[in-house]
Amino acid sequence: MPQHNQLLSDSEERESLTEHYFGLSTAKFLIASGFVLVLGIYMGLIFFGNNSLSVLLDLEEHQDYLTHDIERLKGENAALQKQYFELKELDADSQ
Repeated sequence: MPQHNQLLSDSEERESLTEHYFGLSTAKFLIASGFVLVLGIYMGLIFFGNNSLSVLLDLEEHQDYLTHDIERLKGENAALQKQYFELKELDADSQ
């Protein structure tokens, strides 16, 4: 029995911090940490980068604004053309 306790204490002393706290060897812990870091950077770029979701939503909002502005200008243009042709007709009648 003392030999068994000696083996347990020897194995506990040889355990690294990552094995003790996370159950992973140091190499596996570093690989997992690197993967999490890369994934975090990638997700940050997706949500906040130049090609991000927020940029897409802003562009869609701007497109809606421009579409409504086009419709408003078409109506304004039609009203002005009508006014122009009415004035042109009045001018032709007076000559």
